Amino acid sequence: MTDVLRRGRASLAFSFFAQGAAFALLVTRIPAIQDRYGVSDALLPAFLAAVPVLAGVGSVTTEKLVKRIPPSRLLRWAQPVVLLALLGVGAGDATVELAVALAAFGLAVGALDASMNMLGVSLQRAYGRSIMLSFHAVFSLGGIVGASLAWVGAHWDLALFVSYLPVVAVLLPAAFVGSRWYVDGGAADEPVAGGEASAGGGVVFKALLPLCLVMTFAYIGDSTVSNWSAKYLEDVLGSSEQLATVPYNVYMVTTLIGRGLGDFGVRRFGAVTVVRVGAVVAALGFAVVASAPGAWVGMLGFTLLGLGLCVLVPQTFAAAGRLFPGASDAAVARLNVFNYVGFLIGSPLVGALGDAWSYRGAMLVPMVLVLVTLVYARSFAAQPDRYGGGHERPRTADVGRGSNGL
Repeated sequence: MTDVLRRGRASLAFSFFAQGAAFALLVTRIPAIQDRYGVSDALLPAFLAAVPVLAGVGSVTTEKLVKRIPPSRLLRWAQPVVLLALLGVGAGDATVELAVALAAFGLAVGALDASMNMLGVSLQRAYGRSIMLSFHAVFSLGGIVGASLAWVGAHWDLALFVSYLPVVAVLLPAAFVGSRWYVDGGAADEPVAGGEASAGGGVVFKALLPLCLVMTFAYIGDSTVSNWSAKYLEDVLGSSEQLATVPYNVYMVTTLIGRGLGDFGVRRFGAVTVVRVGAVVAALGFAVVASAPGAWVGMLGFTLLGLGLCVLVPQTFAAAGRLFPGASDAAVARLNVFNYVGFLIGSPLVGALGDAWSYRGAMLVPMVLVLVTLVYARSFAAQPDRYGGGHERPRTADVGRGSNGL
């Protein structure tokens, strides 16, 4: 393995870490942001929904831009914008300033998520073995660190700007320096395997659709945990307010563990098996949550959810790269939009079902959706490559194309 690839992997992993920390610092301080800007409860959902909508726009735009600009260059400039937008959220006073900062954050996050996963897919192809889960594991680690720093800021009653400034001051220059070693892939120049892409090297949406559905279902499950776990434990299972804050942290930790070990599972048993096991474990987690007699059993359910859901999203990106080896950047960008679709659907869906029916019953809906993943599991199978095998192989076109000309 060349030094170019090792540096590329390390620098991209740091980018995932920085993104996880920045996102956690934003979403875990939403009450403080609401108080600072005087945003009403009626207006807050509009602000929150605007971020994933604009992120979808950013991801679609990235699909167009990578035809002319390497993903490494887009990532190099998108990450500073995300971090500076986060700082802008903490620095403003007027509602219009919050709107501008969140708009910049949303658009840049869409470009950031898409370009990071493009580089991750091309690096996995260059390595010739599963490494995609490791990047998302580092994202989870960044989320844990960001959430912990947000807790410190809230505990000491620090102003948002004071809480955000040290983090941005450390992450921004480090990410920018690390961007010198990003490695772009040569997927756009490769012949298409299996006839899944059009003759022009484009993405056939019908072939990508199963992965889009899996991505949507996975994020419906994820947003259910992030938005409803605390309320569910406190209001339905009768836990204390303090204990109700624990499930999301447990979920993040088990997500980190599952992703940290997941690549070994893919190498040993294959992506199809790992995705099937993940879907079953996640569905079991929702079933335990829905039927839990008390808070501690509910905690077990959220633990299972972290272990099950954590493998689905990274493997979906990896599968898109295998399915469209001649247009993997476009496939990843288009697939990434359904990240935000699931996020937008999940929270209101569970809330509406909980109010109209019951929150226990509402937990069964994401359970069923996750189980549908089993129907599409074959989409995660390794695609026959130009060598006639069914495994990813290193390509010299990838290892020689660093973003700094290496």
